[in-house]
Amino acid sequence: MNVGVIGAGAWGTALSIISARGGADVILWSYDGEYKHFDDVEMPQNLRVTQNIAEIGQCDTWLIVTPAAFFRETLRNAAQYYNNQPIIICTKGAESATGDFMSEIMASELPNASDFGVLSGPQFAAEVARGIPTGSTLAGTPRAIESGRAVLHLLHINSCNDVIGTEMCGVGKNAVALICGYNSVAAAGENERALIFTRAWNEVMQIGLKCGAQMQTFLDLCGIGDLFLSATSATSRNFAGGMAIARGEKPSGTVEGIFALDGLIGRAKNNGVETPILIEMQKKMGLK
Repeated sequence: MNVGVIGAGAWGTALSIISARGGADVILWSYDGEYKHFDDVEMPQNLRVTQNIAEIGQCDTWLIVTPAAFFRETLRNAAQYYNNQPIIICTKGAESATGDFMSEIMASELPNASDFGVLSGPQFAAEVARGIPTGSTLAGTPRAIESGRAVLHLLHINSCNDVIGTEMCGVGKNAVALICGYNSVAAAGENERALIFTRAWNEVMQIGLKCGAQMQTFLDLCGIGDLFLSATSATSRNFAGGMAIARGEKPSGTVEGIFALDGLIGRAKNNGVETPILIEMQKKMGLK
């Protein structure tokens, strides 16, 4: 099987490595020809990096792993090479300008992509690249799920059809992890941290349910699993970003939780869901 991976950041590179280890021939597209180097991890010989996005056109499956901020632009550039391959969206987050989830962007930019799925879960890229056991939720059509299992069989995958719920979990955990990082510095005590954490995640769930998500999804790997990983560890960019904001410092790198928080509040307003904790925390962090 030939796999095209679009996006050569840490997560894209890690997925390329495990796909190649599983026996697939992998083409990793990178806009600048660079990719993430992991300490003590060798790149498989059946993994090739390219700057020519046209090369993914002949691949059997696409994994899209570009950052949310560039998802729409990258998809537009890749659309002319699409040939009915199943697509696995591996990007978590919402578009900052519109609040759209990645599947919603795909629906508008690549409407003929009928077989796609969304991969989400507790996944630190460096651990995946090193072969440390990792679980994920894969939501989508049967063909997309079958394809995802074939190329990512080194992951423990739970499958479902709740695409919007799986994406909501990925967006929501980014926002809640940001809040938890902030409160690890700014909250008065552990009790307050637990209070805000619980109420914030409940608001995320209420937004999701209003948008058609299934409750079970929030209890799966993409939900409570990813939330546990991201909202309790300074290794998480969002948790670390929240800590930096609380200390009056500028967060380093891309902090998706900032855009996610704004997008969630906007989506809640559009759907008549009250989110007093998300709004209060956004103001406390000086993000509005």
